[in-house]
Amino acid sequence: MPRTARVAPKEQIYHVLTRGNNRQDIFKDEADFKTYLDLLLKYKKKYLFRLYHYALMTNHVHLILQPTEKGGDLSEIMKGLNISYASYYKRRNKHSGHFWQDRYKSIIVSKDEYLLACGTYVELNPVRANMVKDPKDYPWSSYRAYAYGKIDNLIDEHPVYPILLGGKSEQHKKYREFIREMLEKKSAMKGVMDKRIVFGGEDFVKALKKTFQISEKIKQIGRQRGWRKNKENRPL
Repeated sequence: MPRTARVAPKEQIYHVLTRGNNRQDIFKDEADFKTYLDLLLKYKKKYLFRLYHYALMTNHVHLILQPTEKGGDLSEIMKGLNISYASYYKRRNKHSGHFWQDRYKSIIVSKDEYLLACGTYVELNPVRANMVKDPKDYPWSSYRAYAYGKIDNLIDEHPVYPILLGGKSEQHKKYREFIREMLEKKSAMKGVMDKRIVFGGEDFVKALKKTFQISEKIKQIGRQRGWRKNKENRPL
């Protein structure tokens, strides 16, 4: 059975996770983090993918990205990025042997409230790892862009952020409130992505089952409870 990243169309959105071999550290200092971000920007320009959320942890990386029809597919993007960063790291640190652990993991994400919830999961990684108590204190993620409006030239226009969070004057505050709810009521979304192939609602899951015939690999989930609608169909 083909893996989902190789059978799904380019325009699908993916939550990608890639780890250091044997969970070894892949970032030793600030220069390493900055180099990875520079490479991420380089390959965005080369393969024309969109990036919505990210978090660089000490021994792994989370990306939420969307390949486009005019650019490379997911395997090309991750191959280029991973090889380039591994080469840099090995040269700088005189490292030999395997650098990345197996093939990256990818989860298909629906383009609705689940995408924003998935972004929350990614940006709360430093909190779940007990590295910080508040995601705003971790500099190597996209959190500050969405929660405080910090300019981040890696991030593309989000397809659901303004729709779900209202006008510009409200967006950042509502995003911080949503993050706070995930911290207080959902233990920073611990375990939400475990063993998933798809993150989305019932109709989205059914459509993928029908199109790609991978029903035995999909774990179906319910609507995100954190998203309560107000009269204008926006989350509170």
